[in-house]
Amino acid sequence: MSTRLLLRNGHVISMDPGIGDLPGADILIEDGAIVAVQPGLSDEVADTETIDATGRIVVPGFVDTHRHTWETAIRTCAPNATLDDYFVEVLDTFAPLYRPDDVYASNLAGALECLNAGITTLVDWSHINNTPEHPDAAIAGLQEAGLRAQYAYGSANTSLAKYWFNSAEVIPGDDVRRVRSTYFSGDDGLLTMGLATRGPGFCQDDVVASEWNLARELGIPITVHVAMGRLAGRFAMVEQLDRLGLLGPDTTYVHCCYFSDHEWGRVRDTGGTISIAAQVELQMGHGWPPVAKSYQFELPPSLSVDVVTTVPGDMFTQMRAAFAGERARINATCWEANTGVPETMPTARQMLEMATINGARVAGLDGRTGSLTPGKRADVVLIDATALNVAPVIDPVAAVVLAADVSNVETVIVDGVVRKRDGRLLADAGRARDLVEAARDRLLAAAERQSRAAAV
Repeated sequence: MSTRLLLRNGHVISMDPGIGDLPGADILIEDGAIVAVQPGLSDEVADTETIDATGRIVVPGFVDTHRHTWETAIRTCAPNATLDDYFVEVLDTFAPLYRPDDVYASNLAGALECLNAGITTLVDWSHINNTPEHPDAAIAGLQEAGLRAQYAYGSANTSLAKYWFNSAEVIPGDDVRRVRSTYFSGDDGLLTMGLATRGPGFCQDDVVASEWNLARELGIPITVHVAMGRLAGRFAMVEQLDRLGLLGPDTTYVHCCYFSDHEWGRVRDTGGTISIAAQVELQMGHGWPPVAKSYQFELPPSLSVDVVTTVPGDMFTQMRAAFAGERARINATCWEANTGVPETMPTARQMLEMATINGARVAGLDGRTGSLTPGKRADVVLIDATALNVAPVIDPVAAVVLAADVSNVETVIVDGVVRKRDGRLLADAGRARDLVEAARDRLLAAAERQSRAAAV
Protein backbone atom coordinates (compact mmCIF):
# COMPACT_ATOMS: atom_id res chain seq x y z
CA MET A 1 0.00 0.00 0.00
CA SER A 2 1.40 3.37 -1.04
CA THR A 3 2.01 5.99 1.66
CA ARG A 4 1.96 9.70 0.88
CA LEU A 5 2.90 12.76 2.89
CA LEU A 6 2.61 16.40 1.82
CA LEU A 7 4.63 19.19 3.42
CA ARG A 8 2.66 22.33 2.59
CA ASN A 9 3.71 25.96 2.20
CA GLY A 10 7.21 25.97 3.70
CA HIS A 11 10.22 28.05 2.72
CA VAL A 12 12.22 25.30 1.02
CA ILE A 13 16.02 25.50 0.91
CA SER A 14 16.56 22.51 -1.36
CA MET A 15 20.40 22.50 -1.61
CA ASP A 16 19.80 21.39 -5.21
CA PRO A 17 21.04 24.10 -7.62
CA GLY A 18 18.45 23.04 -10.18
CA ILE A 19 15.61 23.67 -7.73
CA GLY A 20 17.04 26.44 -5.57
CA ASP A 21 15.19 28.12 -2.72
CA LEU A 22 11.40 28.21 -2.98
CA PRO A 23 9.28 30.38 -0.66
CA GLY A 24 5.80 28.96 -0.11
CA ALA A 25 6.53 25.57 -1.69
CA ASP A 26 5.20 22.07 -1.12
CA ILE A 27 7.04 18.74 -0.97
CA LEU A 28 5.28 15.51 -1.90
CA ILE A 29 6.70 12.31 -0.40
CA GLU A 30 5.57 8.89 -1.54
CA ASP A 31 6.80 5.54 -0.19
CA GLY A 32 9.75 7.26 1.47
CA ALA A 33 10.92 9.13 -1.62
CA ILE A 34 10.63 12.77 -2.64
CA VAL A 35 8.28 12.93 -5.62
CA ALA A 36 7.94 16.66 -6.23
CA VAL A 37 9.12 20.01 -4.84
CA GLN A 38 7.18 23.05 -6.07
CA PRO A 39 4.56 25.60 -5.11
CA GLY A 40 0.89 24.66 -5.47
CA LEU A 41 1.10 20.89 -5.07
CA SER A 42 -1.54 20.99 -2.34
CA ASP A 43 -4.06 22.14 -4.96
CA GLU A 44 -3.41 18.99 -7.01
CA VAL A 45 -2.98 16.32 -4.33
CA ALA A 46 -5.97 15.00 -2.39
CA ASP A 47 -6.43 12.41 0.37
CA THR A 48 -2.85 12.79 1.59
CA GLU A 49 -1.52 13.24 5.11
CA THR A 50 -0.43 16.87 5.34
CA ILE A 51 1.98 18.75 7.57
CA ASP A 52 1.48 22.51 7.48
CA ALA A 53 4.93 24.05 7.01
CA THR A 54 3.74 27.66 7.05
CA GLY A 55 6.30 29.74 8.93
CA ARG A 56 8.82 26.90 8.73
CA ILE A 57 12.13 26.68 6.90
CA VAL A 58 12.43 23.30 5.22
CA VAL A 59 15.94 21.90 4.74
CA PRO A 60 17.49 18.52 4.00
CA GLY A 61 18.37 16.53 7.09
CA PHE A 62 21.80 17.33 8.49
CA VAL A 63 24.63 14.84 7.96
CA ASP A 64 27.23 14.20 10.68
CA THR A 65 30.19 12.50 9.02
CA HIS A 66 32.13 11.46 12.15
CA ARG A 67 30.90 10.88 15.69
CA HIS A 68 32.08 8.48 18.39
CA THR A 69 28.51 7.80 19.44
CA TRP A 70 29.55 5.25 22.06
CA GLU A 71 30.78 8.14 24.21
CA THR A 72 27.25 9.45 24.84
CA ALA A 73 27.20 7.83 28.31
CA ILE A 74 30.19 9.95 29.37
CA ARG A 75 28.92 13.24 27.94
CA THR A 76 30.83 16.32 29.19
CA CYS A 77 33.27 14.19 31.22
CA ALA A 78 36.21 16.07 29.64
CA PRO A 79 35.14 19.71 29.23
CA ASN A 80 38.63 21.19 29.46
CA ALA A 81 40.52 18.41 27.70
CA THR A 82 43.16 18.88 25.07
CA LEU A 83 43.56 16.11 22.53
CA ASP A 84 46.38 14.62 24.61
CA ASP A 85 44.16 14.75 27.70
CA TYR A 86 41.37 13.02 25.79
CA PHE A 87 43.52 10.00 25.00
CA VAL A 88 44.19 9.50 28.72
CA GLU A 89 40.88 10.65 30.24
CA VAL A 90 38.60 8.86 27.78
CA LEU A 91 40.40 6.21 25.72
CA ASP A 92 42.64 4.95 28.52
CA THR A 93 40.18 5.43 31.39
CA PHE A 94 36.61 4.80 30.28
CA ALA A 95 36.90 2.88 26.99
CA PRO A 96 38.32 -0.34 28.53
CA LEU A 97 35.40 -0.40 31.00
CA TYR A 98 32.62 -0.35 28.41
CA ARG A 99 30.32 -3.36 28.29
CA PRO A 100 28.10 -4.09 25.28
CA ASP A 101 25.08 -2.76 27.19
CA ASP A 102 26.87 0.56 27.68
CA VAL A 103 27.51 0.78 23.94
CA TYR A 104 23.88 -0.03 23.15
CA ALA A 105 22.60 2.60 25.57
CA SER A 106 25.03 5.20 24.21
CA ASN A 107 24.23 4.51 20.57
CA LEU A 108 20.49 4.52 21.16
CA ALA A 109 20.53 7.75 23.16
CA GLY A 110 23.12 9.32 20.86
CA ALA A 111 21.18 8.46 17.71
CA LEU A 112 17.97 9.84 19.20
CA GLU A 113 19.91 12.97 20.14
CA CYS A 114 20.86 13.27 16.47
CA LEU A 115 17.25 12.97 15.33
CA ASN A 116 16.11 15.50 17.90
CA ALA A 117 18.67 17.96 16.49
CA GLY A 118 17.72 17.38 12.85
CA ILE A 119 20.66 15.09 12.06
CA THR A 120 19.14 12.39 9.85
CA THR A 121 22.40 10.75 8.71
CA LEU A 122 25.28 9.75 10.98
CA VAL A 123 28.69 8.18 10.41
CA ASP A 124 29.17 6.27 13.66
CA TRP A 125 32.98 6.05 14.15
CA SER A 126 32.83 3.09 16.53
CA HIS A 127 36.26 2.32 18.00
CA ILE A 128 34.90 0.45 21.02
CA ASN A 129 34.84 -3.14 19.71
CA ASN A 130 36.38 -4.73 22.78
CA THR A 131 34.44 -7.98 22.18
CA PRO A 132 32.33 -9.28 19.26
CA GLU A 133 29.25 -8.34 21.28
CA HIS A 134 30.20 -4.66 21.25
CA PRO A 135 29.53 -4.04 17.52
CA ASP A 136 26.26 -5.99 17.75
CA ALA A 137 25.16 -3.69 20.56
CA ALA A 138 26.19 -0.54 18.69
CA ILE A 139 24.26 -1.57 15.60
CA ALA A 140 21.19 -2.48 17.67
CA GLY A 141 21.11 1.03 19.11
CA LEU A 142 21.29 2.61 15.66
CA GLN A 143 18.61 0.29 14.28
CA GLU A 144 16.21 1.02 17.11
CA ALA A 145 16.57 4.79 16.75
CA GLY A 146 15.64 4.72 13.07
CA LEU A 147 18.06 7.24 11.57
CA ARG A 148 20.17 6.77 8.46
CA ALA A 149 23.65 5.70 9.54
CA GLN A 150 26.95 4.33 8.34
CA TYR A 151 28.33 2.07 11.05
CA ALA A 152 32.12 2.40 10.81
CA TYR A 153 33.69 -0.62 12.54
CA GLY A 154 36.76 0.41 14.52
CA SER A 155 39.39 -1.16 16.73
CA ALA A 156 39.07 -2.27 20.31
CA ASN A 157 40.05 0.22 23.01
CA THR A 158 41.33 -1.79 25.96
CA SER A 159 44.81 -0.25 26.21
CA LEU A 160 46.20 3.07 25.02
CA ALA A 161 49.65 1.58 24.50
CA LYS A 162 48.29 -1.41 22.62
CA TYR A 163 46.05 0.39 20.15
CA TRP A 164 47.40 3.94 19.69
CA PHE A 165 51.21 3.83 19.76
CA ASN A 166 52.73 2.14 16.70
CA SER A 167 50.12 -0.55 17.17
CA ALA A 168 50.66 -4.10 15.96
CA GLU A 169 46.98 -4.94 16.59
CA VAL A 170 44.92 -5.38 13.42
CA ILE A 171 41.15 -4.87 13.46
CA PRO A 172 39.87 -8.49 13.45
CA GLY A 173 38.97 -9.26 9.86
CA ASP A 174 36.84 -12.27 10.70
CA ASP A 175 34.58 -10.21 12.94
CA VAL A 176 34.36 -7.39 10.40
CA ARG A 177 33.29 -10.00 7.82
CA ARG A 178 30.75 -11.41 10.28
CA VAL A 179 29.24 -7.98 10.89
CA ARG A 180 29.20 -7.24 7.16
CA SER A 181 27.40 -10.48 6.26
CA THR A 182 25.04 -10.39 9.27
CA TYR A 183 23.83 -6.80 9.12
CA PHE A 184 24.96 -5.25 5.84
CA SER A 185 24.69 -7.88 3.11
CA GLY A 186 23.50 -5.08 0.82
CA ASP A 187 24.47 -1.42 0.58
CA ASP A 188 21.03 0.08 0.01
CA GLY A 189 19.52 -0.10 3.49
CA LEU A 190 18.97 2.63 6.04
CA LEU A 191 22.15 1.35 7.73
CA THR A 192 25.36 0.79 5.79
CA MET A 193 28.89 -0.12 6.83
CA GLY A 194 32.36 1.42 6.79
CA LEU A 195 35.72 0.75 8.42
CA ALA A 196 37.15 3.18 11.02
CA THR A 197 40.92 2.85 10.80
CA ARG A 198 43.69 4.38 12.95
CA GLY A 199 46.16 4.82 10.11
CA PRO A 200 49.94 5.35 9.89
CA GLY A 201 51.68 6.88 12.85
CA PHE A 202 49.26 5.09 15.16
CA CYS A 203 49.78 1.69 13.53
CA GLN A 204 52.61 -0.25 11.93
CA ASP A 205 52.66 -0.31 8.15
CA ASP A 206 51.51 -3.92 7.85
CA VAL A 207 48.54 -3.16 10.12
CA VAL A 208 47.60 -0.12 8.02
CA ALA A 209 47.82 -2.08 4.77
CA SER A 210 45.85 -4.98 6.23
CA GLU A 211 42.99 -2.75 7.35
CA TRP A 212 42.80 -0.81 4.08
CA ASN A 213 42.84 -4.05 2.11
CA LEU A 214 40.13 -5.52 4.33
CA ALA A 215 37.82 -2.60 3.62
CA ARG A 216 38.44 -2.89 -0.11
CA GLU A 217 37.91 -6.64 -0.04
CA LEU A 218 34.47 -6.02 1.51
CA GLY A 219 33.66 -3.00 -0.65
CA ILE A 220 33.11 -0.63 2.29
CA PRO A 221 34.38 2.94 2.72
CA ILE A 222 37.24 3.93 5.02
CA THR A 223 37.38 6.77 7.53
CA VAL A 224 40.58 7.84 9.29
CA HIS A 225 41.74 10.64 11.62
CA VAL A 226 44.65 12.58 10.15
CA ALA A 227 46.81 15.62 10.99
CA MET A 228 44.92 16.51 14.16
CA GLY A 229 47.41 18.47 16.21
CA ARG A 230 51.06 19.10 15.43
CA LEU A 231 52.18 15.62 16.46
CA ALA A 232 49.80 13.87 14.08
CA GLY A 233 50.67 16.48 11.46
CA ARG A 234 54.30 15.45 11.73
CA PHE A 235 53.30 11.86 11.01
CA ALA A 236 52.53 13.07 7.45
CA MET A 237 49.90 10.36 7.31
CA VAL A 238 48.80 11.05 3.76
CA GLU A 239 52.41 10.87 2.59
CA GLN A 240 52.74 7.51 4.34
CA LEU A 241 49.50 6.21 2.85
CA ASP A 242 50.71 7.38 -0.54
CA ARG A 243 53.98 5.50 -0.04
CA LEU A 244 51.98 2.38 0.78
CA GLY A 245 49.85 2.83 -2.34
CA LEU A 246 46.63 3.11 -0.30
CA LEU A 247 45.15 6.50 -1.22
CA GLY A 248 41.79 6.29 -2.95
CA PRO A 249 38.29 7.71 -3.45
CA ASP A 250 36.85 5.42 -0.77
CA THR A 251 38.61 7.24 2.08
CA THR A 252 37.37 10.10 4.28
CA TYR A 253 40.09 12.09 6.04
CA VAL A 254 38.93 13.53 9.38
CA HIS A 255 40.34 16.83 10.77
CA CYS A 256 43.24 17.49 8.32
CA CYS A 257 44.35 20.55 10.33
CA TYR A 258 48.09 20.14 9.68
CA PHE A 259 48.19 18.85 6.09
CA SER A 260 50.99 20.04 3.84
CA ASP A 261 49.88 21.46 0.50
CA HIS A 262 51.27 18.33 -1.12
CA GLU A 263 49.01 16.19 1.07
CA TRP A 264 45.99 18.33 0.18
CA GLY A 265 46.83 17.84 -3.47
CA ARG A 266 47.23 14.08 -3.13
CA VAL A 267 43.87 13.75 -1.36
CA ARG A 268 42.24 15.77 -4.14
CA ASP A 269 43.99 13.87 -6.93
CA THR A 270 43.04 10.48 -5.50
CA GLY A 271 39.40 11.40 -4.90
CA GLY A 272 39.39 11.50 -1.08
CA THR A 273 36.86 13.39 1.00
CA ILE A 274 37.10 15.66 4.06
CA SER A 275 35.34 15.77 7.44
CA ILE A 276 35.87 18.77 9.74
CA ALA A 277 34.91 18.75 13.44
CA ALA A 278 35.19 22.49 13.96
CA GLN A 279 34.25 22.90 17.62
CA VAL A 280 36.52 20.06 18.76
CA GLU A 281 39.40 21.28 16.60
CA LEU A 282 39.20 24.82 17.98
CA GLN A 283 38.65 23.74 21.56
CA MET A 284 40.98 20.74 21.97
CA GLY A 285 44.01 21.93 20.05
CA HIS A 286 43.70 19.97 16.83
CA GLY A 287 44.36 23.14 14.82
CA TRP A 288 42.31 25.59 12.79
CA PRO A 289 39.33 23.95 11.04
CA PRO A 290 40.61 23.81 7.44
CA VAL A 291 37.47 25.11 5.73
CA ALA A 292 39.07 27.50 3.24
CA LYS A 293 41.94 25.11 2.56
CA SER A 294 39.50 22.35 1.66
CA TYR A 295 37.70 24.59 -0.82
CA GLN A 296 41.03 25.88 -2.18
CA PHE A 297 41.89 22.32 -3.14
CA GLU A 298 38.41 21.65 -4.56
CA LEU A 299 37.48 19.29 -1.74
CA PRO A 300 34.06 20.47 -0.48
CA PRO A 301 34.23 19.56 3.22
CA SER A 302 31.63 18.10 5.53
CA LEU A 303 31.00 18.71 9.22
CA SER A 304 31.03 16.38 12.21
CA VAL A 305 30.50 16.48 15.97
CA ASP A 306 33.28 14.05 16.98
CA VAL A 307 32.90 13.71 20.79
CA VAL A 308 30.16 14.82 23.17
CA THR A 309 32.62 14.30 26.01
CA THR A 310 33.75 17.83 25.20
CA VAL A 311 31.39 19.59 22.73
CA PRO A 312 27.65 19.76 21.95
CA GLY A 313 26.04 17.14 19.72
CA ASP A 314 24.26 19.33 17.16
CA MET A 315 25.13 20.72 13.73
CA PHE A 316 24.15 24.31 14.53
CA THR A 317 27.18 24.46 16.81
CA GLN A 318 29.40 22.94 14.13
CA MET A 319 28.24 25.35 11.41
CA ARG A 320 28.90 28.34 13.65
CA ALA A 321 32.25 27.07 14.88
CA ALA A 322 33.42 26.44 11.32
CA PHE A 323 32.12 29.82 10.17
CA ALA A 324 33.52 31.88 13.04
CA GLY A 325 36.77 29.93 13.38
CA GLU A 326 37.76 30.18 9.74
CA ARG A 327 36.72 33.80 9.39
CA ALA A 328 38.66 34.65 12.58
CA ARG A 329 41.77 32.98 11.20
CA ILE A 330 41.48 34.73 7.84
CA ASN A 331 40.74 38.12 9.41
CA ALA A 332 43.76 37.82 11.72
CA THR A 333 46.04 36.75 8.84
CA CYS A 334 44.86 39.66 6.68
CA TRP A 335 45.30 42.13 9.56
CA GLU A 336 48.89 40.96 10.10
CA ALA A 337 49.59 41.27 6.36
CA ASN A 338 47.69 44.59 6.13
CA THR A 339 45.55 43.30 3.26
CA GLY A 340 41.85 43.07 2.57
CA VAL A 341 39.97 39.84 3.12
CA PRO A 342 39.75 37.52 0.09
CA GLU A 343 36.63 37.03 -2.00
CA THR A 344 36.76 33.39 -0.95
CA MET A 345 35.83 34.28 2.65
CA PRO A 346 33.49 31.49 3.88
CA THR A 347 29.77 32.21 3.65
CA ALA A 348 26.73 31.11 5.64
CA ARG A 349 25.40 29.15 2.66
CA GLN A 350 28.65 27.20 2.47
CA MET A 351 28.16 26.18 6.09
CA LEU A 352 24.69 24.82 5.29
CA GLU A 353 26.14 23.00 2.29
CA MET A 354 28.78 21.45 4.54
CA ALA A 355 26.07 20.25 6.95
CA THR A 356 23.85 18.76 4.23
CA ILE A 357 24.82 17.97 0.63
CA ASN A 358 28.59 17.96 1.25
CA GLY A 359 28.08 15.58 4.16
CA ALA A 360 26.01 13.25 2.01
CA ARG A 361 28.76 13.19 -0.65
CA VAL A 362 31.43 12.49 1.95
CA ALA A 363 29.37 9.62 3.38
CA GLY A 364 28.84 8.26 -0.15
CA LEU A 365 25.09 8.79 0.17
CA ASP A 366 24.45 11.83 -2.03
CA GLY A 367 22.40 9.70 -4.41
CA ARG A 368 19.95 9.15 -1.54
CA THR A 369 20.06 12.20 0.70
CA GLY A 370 21.62 15.63 1.29
CA SER A 371 19.26 17.67 -0.90
CA LEU A 372 15.51 17.94 -1.43
CA THR A 373 15.62 16.47 -4.92
CA PRO A 374 12.85 14.39 -6.49
CA GLY A 375 13.98 10.77 -6.57
CA LYS A 376 16.04 10.99 -3.38
CA ARG A 377 14.88 9.52 -0.11
CA ALA A 378 12.87 11.89 2.04
CA ASP A 379 15.22 13.04 4.81
CA VAL A 380 13.69 16.39 5.71
CA VAL A 381 13.80 18.85 8.61
CA LEU A 382 11.31 21.63 9.39
CA ILE A 383 12.66 24.52 11.46
CA ASP A 384 10.24 26.81 13.27
CA ALA A 385 11.03 30.27 11.95
CA THR A 386 8.30 31.91 14.05
CA ALA A 387 10.23 31.39 17.30
CA LEU A 388 11.60 34.51 18.96
CA ASN A 389 15.24 33.46 18.46
CA VAL A 390 14.69 33.07 14.68
CA ALA A 391 12.03 35.63 13.72
CA PRO A 392 11.87 37.91 11.87
CA VAL A 393 13.50 36.16 8.94
CA ILE A 394 15.27 38.20 6.27
CA ASP A 395 17.69 35.58 4.93
CA PRO A 396 16.39 32.02 5.55
CA VAL A 397 19.85 30.45 5.11
CA ALA A 398 21.31 32.82 7.69
CA ALA A 399 18.35 32.09 9.96
CA VAL A 400 19.23 28.38 9.96
CA VAL A 401 22.99 28.78 10.22
CA LEU A 402 23.25 31.71 12.64
CA ALA A 403 19.97 31.98 14.58
CA ALA A 404 18.27 28.59 14.94
CA ASP A 405 19.11 25.92 17.48
CA VAL A 406 17.88 22.46 18.49
CA SER A 407 14.78 23.93 20.13
CA ASN A 408 13.60 25.12 16.69
CA VAL A 409 13.80 21.67 15.08
CA GLU A 410 10.09 20.97 14.92
CA THR A 411 9.72 18.06 12.50
CA VAL A 412 12.24 15.44 11.40
CA ILE A 413 11.58 12.91 8.65
CA VAL A 414 13.92 10.02 7.77
CA ASP A 415 13.28 7.90 4.69
CA GLY A 416 9.73 9.23 4.63
CA VAL A 417 9.02 8.29 8.26
CA VAL A 418 8.24 11.08 10.72
CA ARG A 419 10.64 10.69 13.67
CA LYS A 420 9.94 14.02 15.38
CA ARG A 421 6.70 15.96 15.20
CA ASP A 422 5.53 19.20 16.79
CA GLY A 423 8.85 19.40 18.62
CA ARG A 424 8.62 15.93 20.21
CA LEU A 425 10.54 12.79 19.33
CA LEU A 426 8.28 9.89 18.38
CA ALA A 427 10.38 7.51 20.43
CA ASP A 428 10.71 6.40 24.03
CA ALA A 429 13.25 9.06 24.95
CA GLY A 430 12.68 8.44 28.64
CA ARG A 431 13.78 4.82 28.33
CA ALA A 432 16.86 5.84 26.35
CA ARG A 433 17.75 8.43 28.97
CA ASP A 434 17.33 5.92 31.80
CA LEU A 435 19.58 3.42 30.02
CA VAL A 436 22.34 5.91 29.28
CA GLU A 437 22.22 7.34 32.81
CA ALA A 438 22.56 3.83 34.23
CA ALA A 439 25.54 3.27 31.91
CA ARG A 440 27.06 6.55 33.11
CA ASP A 441 26.67 5.53 36.74
CA ARG A 442 28.27 2.13 36.19
CA LEU A 443 31.18 3.55 34.19
CA LEU A 444 31.90 6.29 36.72
CA ALA A 445 31.83 3.78 39.57
CA ALA A 446 34.12 1.40 37.68
CA ALA A 447 36.55 4.22 36.86
CA GLU A 448 36.61 5.25 40.52
CA ARG A 449 37.36 1.69 41.64
CA GLN A 450 40.10 1.46 39.04
CA SER A 451 41.63 4.73 40.22
CA ARG A 452 41.61 3.62 43.86
CA ALA A 453 43.21 0.28 42.96
CA ALA A 454 45.95 2.03 40.99
CA ALA A 455 46.70 4.29 43.95
CA VAL A 456 47.30 1.38 46.34
